[in-house]
Amino acid sequence: MKAFIIAALTADGFIAKNSTHTPLGWTSKEDKQFFAGRTKEAGVVVMGKNTYETILRPFPGRHTIVYAAQPYEGIEVTQKSPQELLEDLEKRGFKELAVCGGSTVYTMFMEAGCVDTIYLTVEPHLFGTGMTLFNKELEAKLELISVGKLGENTVLSEYKVLN
Repeated sequence: MKAFIIAALTADGFIAKNSTHTPLGWTSKEDKQFFAGRTKEAGVVVMGKNTYETILRPFPGRHTIVYAAQPYEGIEVTQKSPQELLEDLEKRGFKELAVCGGSTVYTMFMEAGCVDTIYLTVEPHLFGTGMTLFNKELEAKLELISVGKLGENTVLSEYKVLN
């Protein structure tokens, strides 16, 4: 089973101002369209509790999983390791998982060696400080698969993770 990271970044490299900051206000219409289309194609998304609490609803047309201790209505909650989660999802017939944030979940999946592809949208915004894509030091080699404009000022890059 394949897993990919999908994230929007400011031009200075931040995914949010803080753990309660929502991407709904600063990401472009084109990024939102790409996110919706790519995650619907995968069929299942996973995110952390803080990320889910910035949206507070399951994504339509996608099975939503949240790393949390308490239950949420209409979504699956898990505390499985990335490997265990991927194995479980594959047994249920899923072929691909979209890892949708935040920093802790992105880091957890990268450290576990479970990420095949990374989609990064760079938006024309600056935060100066904020949350980075990963929340601790890690190292991975990437191969650029494609880069292009999503909209007039938004760039999308696709990377293959070389494990």
